[in-house]
Amino acid sequence: MTENQAKLVALEKQRKEIQEQYAKTLAAVGEEMKFPFGEPAYFQDDEGIVYKLVTPLGRWVAFDSIGLLRTKREGEKQGSLSVKEAREAGFEVE
Repeated sequence: MTENQAKLVALEKQRKEIQEQYAKTLAAVGEEMKFPFGEPAYFQDDEGIVYKLVTPLGRWVAFDSIGLLRTKREGEKQGSLSVKEAREAGFEVE
């Protein structure tokens, strides 16, 4: 995993804990990434979670410049990225 990808994983884990700073976090992620991998881009962290970097289609209230989908973590029912899609992208996922 690259340094930029590790930063994305750390920011994603903080998301639930710091909702009031969410807009600032997204701005930081946008500056950090700027789609250097092309889109969509997949990567996997040290825990085996697979991420997919996309441009979101939009929301009623706000538009995010970058979206980060991921496979489920231990104890979660599902993630925002399917295990099937992660496997099709070439990752080994349990």
